[in-house]
Amino acid sequence: MKINMKSVLIRAYGSNDQVELAEVARPVPEAGEVLIKVDAAGVNPIDWKIRAGAGQRMGLTLPIRLGSEVVGKVEALGPGVEHFREGESVYGMVSSGGFSQYAIAQASHLARTPGNLDVVHAAALPLAGTTAWQAMFNEAGLSAGQRLLITNSSGGVGSLAIQLAKAHGAHVTAVASGRNEGFVRGLGADEFIDYTRQPFEEAVRDVDVVFDTMGGDTFQRAFKVLRKGGSMVTIVAFPQDEAERFGVTVKRSYTLPNASSLTEITALAERAEVTPHVEAVFPLAEARRALALSEAGRSRGKIVLTVA
Repeated sequence: MKINMKSVLIRAYGSNDQVELAEVARPVPEAGEVLIKVDAAGVNPIDWKIRAGAGQRMGLTLPIRLGSEVVGKVEALGPGVEHFREGESVYGMVSSGGFSQYAIAQASHLARTPGNLDVVHAAALPLAGTTAWQAMFNEAGLSAGQRLLITNSSGGVGSLAIQLAKAHGAHVTAVASGRNEGFVRGLGADEFIDYTRQPFEEAVRDVDVVFDTMGGDTFQRAFKVLRKGGSMVTIVAFPQDEAERFGVTVKRSYTLPNASSLTEITALAERAEVTPHVEAVFPLAEARRALALSEAGRSRGKIVLTVA
């Protein structure tokens, strides 16, 4: 018997006017999959970028159910899934449909939810935390004692990047607007640069690693702060010939679901070495407002949708 659920989706690309809360069929987990009864879902730039047209470039087929990370309880297990049990609290990244009452995830992409976090704060960790982890450690090879600069340190990814880097013994220089100085210093930043008062490339030199979350002109100017042989990793720009011109390593990091790194992030969260900050919480029915706030680019930390 078909069971329906509510899901936030788009039937055409465009503005937030295309976003609707619709009744759709509840998915059934296949081999290796888990059906999650969603408690909360993190909102990320990829969600409104898909809505604006990136979904077409990614090869997605309309209608598209939005949402890329969830926290919730295991509702059902697909064939071959033995690592989890029904009723257990899990979280992780999903390919689509996170803004729904129920979502499908690959079991290999999930981890058990940190025991010390409520569902709202847990929902802020999977995608942003994994993005920062893979960029800084897997791609740039950041290690203890190295100097790191983060080009936008107050957003969902940047605020977690500060904490993850400090937990691994790095020295962190955080770039943000002046209103966020207290916030990012509270997260552990060693140095702070207010980009509204001074170009960050004039304030620091000989950095080992730059983690770029801005792209554009910021990405290009950030090469001036790197030492020769340093590493630049970006999650938004598309490097061209910068490695040769500046004598550094340049990589674009693409976030992939990874239960192993998420489990390590979970352990840091349970030791209170990493604490996600949530800027705003909206009910599922107000997904348009949540996406608009994310698209404005001025939120401090993460935006989360809750599912009744």
